[in-house]
Amino acid sequence: MAKDYVELRDDAFYLVDSRLPLYLLVTEYENGASPEEIHFSFPTLTLEQIHGAIAFYLGNRQIIEDGSWQTRKAWQDFRTANPAPSKLDLMLEDYRQQALRKT
Repeated sequence: MAKDYVELRDDAFYLVDSRLPLYLLVTEYENGASPEEIHFSFPTLTLEQIHGAIAFYLGNRQIIEDGSWQTRKAWQDFRTANPAPSKLDLMLEDYRQQALRKT
């Protein structure tokens, strides 16, 4: 029996039973993050949900990209205009590396 991992809500794709928009997960995936690294960023998701969402994205890439390019562009513009302080970036990266070594 097939299980749905992604749903269309308010003109955007979201992970089922989550407030997480699919484009956030896809952005990490496109930037080279593994499902395990994505799980670290979004610990409330299961690896099954992450793999299911990635599979949905890969099977429906054109539909998703056509519908979410504006959201991604707005998010990228915001991040460019409001970069995180470099010290914070370094602290977060150090924390991520420590956590990945523990897994």
